[in-house]
Amino acid sequence: MSGKITKTDKGSSKKDSVAKSKSSRAGLLFPVARVHRILKKGGYAKCVGTGASVYMASVMEYLVAEVLELAGNAARDNKKARITPRHFQLAIRNDEELSKLLFGVTVAEGGVLPNIQSVLLPQKAEKTT
Repeated sequence: MSGKITKTDKGSSKKDSVAKSKSSRAGLLFPVARVHRILKKGGYAKCVGTGASVYMASVMEYLVAEVLELAGNAARDNKKARITPRHFQLAIRNDEELSKLLFGVTVAEGGVLPNIQSVLLPQKAEKTT
């Protein structure tokens, strides 16, 4: 009888289940209720449905997981134990879709991608006979 409301002898109702958050119902780690509150307070629309906050929280969770995975790979490639802003920069700029999404974003302390134009490289010496 878990999850059902039962009537006791005196007529009062009692819940057998424990309260669940919106995030746990959706199976997310990001706070759905907080996203919903911010969407309502932001004035983006007259009314905001509950599905909108679940969808937005899930998209944000996916993007964060993707960026963290790529930044972790960049840190491992550089033989570092910590993820730094440089690793975030390398992860974002080396991924085509994330680079398009975050085109105008500046990562503080991120640096730039290593790139040397081929014109500036030293010429190969031609063999003369």
